[in-house]
Amino acid sequence: MAARPRTPAGREINHYFSVSSAKALALAAVLLLASCHAAQRRYRGGDTCEYLLSSGRFLGEKVWQPHSCMMHKYKNSEAKNCLVDKHIVFIGDSRIRQLFYSFIKLINPQVKEEGNKHGNIPFEDKSASIKVDFLWYPEVNGSMRQRIKSWTEGSVAKPHIIVAGAATWSIKIHNGSNEALTQYKINITSIAPLLEKLAKSSDVYWVLQDPVYEDLLSESRKMITNEKIDAYNEAAVRILNSSSRNSKAKVKVFSVSKLIAQETIMKSADGLHLPESSRDTNAMILMNVYCNKIMKPIDGSCCQPQPPLTLIQKLAFCFFTLSIIGYLIISLIHRNNYRKNKSCTDLESGEEKKPAISTPNISTLEMLLHSFCKLGLIMTYFYLCDRANLFMKENKFYTHSSFFIPIIYVLVLGVFFTENTKEFLPVYMHIRVLVAAYLFQTGYGHFSYFWLKGDFGVYRVCQVLFRLNFLVIVLCIVMDRPYQFYYFVPLVTVWFMIIYGTLAIWPQIVQKKANGNCLWHFGVLLKLICLLTCIYFLSYSQGAFEKIFSFWPLSKCFELNGNVYEWWFRWKLDRYVVFHGMLFAFIYLALQKCQMITEGKGDPLFSSRVSNILLVISVVAFLTYSIWASSCKNKTECNELHPSVSVVQILAFILIRNIPGYVRSVYSSFFAWFGKISLELFICQYHIWLAADTKGILVLIPGYPMFNILVSTFIFVCVAHEISQITNDLAQIVVPKDNSTLLKRLLCIAGFFSGLLVFAAVQDQSRH
Repeated sequence: MAARPRTPAGREINHYFSVSSAKALALAAVLLLASCHAAQRRYRGGDTCEYLLSSGRFLGEKVWQPHSCMMHKYKNSEAKNCLVDKHIVFIGDSRIRQLFYSFIKLINPQVKEEGNKHGNIPFEDKSASIKVDFLWYPEVNGSMRQRIKSWTEGSVAKPHIIVAGAATWSIKIHNGSNEALTQYKINITSIAPLLEKLAKSSDVYWVLQDPVYEDLLSESRKMITNEKIDAYNEAAVRILNSSSRNSKAKVKVFSVSKLIAQETIMKSADGLHLPESSRDTNAMILMNVYCNKIMKPIDGSCCQPQPPLTLIQKLAFCFFTLSIIGYLIISLIHRNNYRKNKSCTDLESGEEKKPAISTPNISTLEMLLHSFCKLGLIMTYFYLCDRANLFMKENKFYTHSSFFIPIIYVLVLGVFFTENTKEFLPVYMHIRVLVAAYLFQTGYGHFSYFWLKGDFGVYRVCQVLFRLNFLVIVLCIVMDRPYQFYYFVPLVTVWFMIIYGTLAIWPQIVQKKANGNCLWHFGVLLKLICLLTCIYFLSYSQGAFEKIFSFWPLSKCFELNGNVYEWWFRWKLDRYVVFHGMLFAFIYLALQKCQMITEGKGDPLFSSRVSNILLVISVVAFLTYSIWASSCKNKTECNELHPSVSVVQILAFILIRNIPGYVRSVYSSFFAWFGKISLELFICQYHIWLAADTKGILVLIPGYPMFNILVSTFIFVCVAHEISQITNDLAQIVVPKDNSTLLKRLLCIAGFFSGLLVFAAVQDQSRH
C-alpha cells in the first residue's frame, strides 16, 4: 500500500495538537470529572447501598446493573459463609413469599416451592446454622404489628434481617376502596416506630409493591391497578421516611424491585407475580446489600466501604508527597538562580549581556524528583479510580456489537495510517510489531536473536528488567496487590531470566563464534533440547513446580490467595513459547548465514515458487487454527493443546507478514505508536480503564456508555504514555552503564526489596 502524504492541514493539526497537549487535556478532564463526582457525592450522598436499593437498569434481558456500583453474583457457598449463624425473616404476602423462595435458593438451590401458600414456611440449613422463615401476614394490620412488636420486647430473639411488605391483598379484599388506603396509612404509621427500633440492631427492609400487568389479571384481581399500587407505595415511603427523620437508624426502602418489574412484569404468568428471573435478581440484590460489607468481593462494590490505607500505602503516600515538595523547592531554587544569571548588566556601558547558558541546568536529582512527582500524581488517579469511592464502577457486559465495532474501527484507523518504511526493515524486526497476543513468542525470540548476535550485556539485561517491573512494583505498593496479581509481568520476567541463564551458562555461544566453527551450532541446539526437557518435566510435575516457588521469599512474589496454583496455571499455559522463540531466532540466523532468504526491498522472502507454496500453507494454517480456537467447547482440553499448537498460528502470521516483499516494506504508524506503550497499556487497564481489578468498568460519565468509553480511553492512553516516558527516564538514572556503579545500585535495590518484605510481613500480622 502506498504511503499517504502528509497534507499541510495535517502538519498544522500536528503543530497545534501534540502528545503534550493531549496529556494536558486529559489532566484537565480528570480534574473536572473528579470535582463533579466529589460534588455529586457531597450533595446527593455517596451511599452505594441507596443506589443498589433504588436505581439501576437492565443490560440485555436478564443482567441487572445498579447505578454507579457493581453487584456480585453470590454462589451458595459464599451465601452460607456470609449468613452463618444468622436468622432471617420474610414477613408479608405472596410476593414476599416469592422473594423468600428465591433467597433460600441462593443458600440451597435444591429447595422446592412446596408447603401451604397461605401459611408460615420455615427453612433451616444446619450445616451453616442458618434459619430463614416466611411469616404469612398479607395485610399491614394489628396482627403484623403484634408480631413485629414481639421482636422489640426482648422476649423473642431478634432476627438479623427482616424483609417486610404487603398491600395488594388489602386492595383486593377491600375492592380498592379509599377507606382501605386510609387504614393502611394508619397501620403502617403504628408499625414504623417498631421497625425503626429494630433497625438499630438488625437490617430492616420494606419492599415496595411492584406494578401489575393489568391485561393478565384475573377477574378477582381487576381492582388491583397500578394507580392504587402507586398510592400505597407513596404512603409507605412518606411515613417511613418521616419516622426516621430524626433517627440514625433507618428502615431501608427496597424500591428497586419496582424498576425491575416495570421491565419484566409482562412476562408474568398471572399479571401479579414476577417471573422467576426477576425475583432472583431481587434476592441477589438483598444478598449484596447485606453480604458485600462482610465478604468484600472484588466485583461487588455496592455497599462496600473504602478500604483503610495499609502501612505500605501510607509510606508510599509520604514518599510521593516528599518527592513533590522536594521537586518544587529544588525547581524554585534553580529557576531563581537562572533568572539572576540570565540578565547581567554591564555597569559601565549599561548594556545587557547574554549568559553563556540559555537554559537552566537540570540536575539528576531534580530529574529524579520530577519523575516521582509526576508518578505520584498518576498513582493518585489510580487510587481514586479503583480503591476510593470517588468514581463509579459497573459490571462488564458483553455483546457482539460492543466488541467487534470498536475492533473494526481500530483496524480501519491502523490501515489508514499505513506508511512506507524510510529504511527497509529486515524480517526479524517486523516480528517486534506483532500484536500483544504474540508478544511471548516473538519477544523471547527477539532477545535470543540479539544474544546470539553478541549484543546483550548485563547493562541491557538490567534495563529490560527495570522497564518490565517498575510499574508493577509501584502498583503493588499503591494498590495493595501481590506481584502475581499482575501475572503477565512475573511471567515474562521469569522466562526472560531463564533465557538469559540458558544462553549465559558455559559454553557461551554467539554468532561470531558459531560462524568460525559449525560445531557451535550443535552446542546451541543442545542447550535448547536441555531447556525443552526441563520445561516438559516441570509441566507434568506440579508438586516439584510448587515446591520450587513455595520457598520464601519466592513465595511472596508468586503466591496469589495463599498458594502458587495461579502461577502454575499461567506458566503452564504458554510453557513452550520460550523454546519456540529461541528456536526461531536460531533458524533465522542459520538461514541468513546460508543466504537462503532474500531481504531486499520489494523482493519475496524466498524464491517465487517456495514463497507461493509457503504463503498458501500459512493462510490455510492460520484460518484452520482460528476456526478451531473459536469453536472450542471444552476449555480444559483446549488449554492442554494450546501450548503445543499455538506456534502454528504465530508462525503462519510471521510468514504471511514477511514473505511478500511489498507487505514487508509497509507498516502502520498508528499501531507502531501504541506498540511502544503496549506493556503500560496492558498493566494500566487493570485499574483506570477497567475497574475493580478488571472485574468491572470504570464509569467517569454515567448515563452515556459510549461517551464514557471515549473519555476514559483517552485518559487511559495518555496516562500509559506518560508512565512509559517516566519509566524510560528513571531507567537511565537508576541503571547506569558503569559496572561498579551498577553493582552499588543493585545492592540498594536489594535492600529496598528486603525492607519491603519486612513491612509486608508486619502488615500481614496486623491484618491477622
